[in-house]
Amino acid sequence: MATLQFDLVSPERSLASFQATEVQIPGAEGDLTAMADHAPLITTLRPGILKVVSAEGTQEYLVTGGFAEISGTATSVLAEKALPASEVTQDVIDSLVAEVTAAQATAAADAQDGLAKQVADISAMASQLGLAAK
Repeated sequence: MATLQFDLVSPERSLASFQATEVQIPGAEGDLTAMADHAPLITTLRPGILKVVSAEGTQEYLVTGGFAEISGTATSVLAEKALPASEVTQDVIDSLVAEVTAAQATAAADAQDGLAKQVADISAMASQLGLAAK
């Protein structure tokens, strides 16, 4: 099966760099899957679970936002925050919800809907990982 180069980077660290057969991306406009020979595309990310399938199996990462650049031979994800799913705890989820809730308290009225959606996305992500957003 054809592969593509996958790279995941956050401001804190480089999390992954390897050959993958598919990358499932939580795009802001909807979920999508990148595979070898995918049409070039740049998309923004929403909070969600990024899944990467390779010869070694499936790896999952929590991402809170950022960008994904897809070309025919590579997919690069530049995440605002990213963690391997195995490192995500209830405290991490609580911290993410607290950050967005604090932003809601001072945000302008026109930003409230977007922040409420972020809380909903974090809640859905937590549920996928067997955790709860409080």
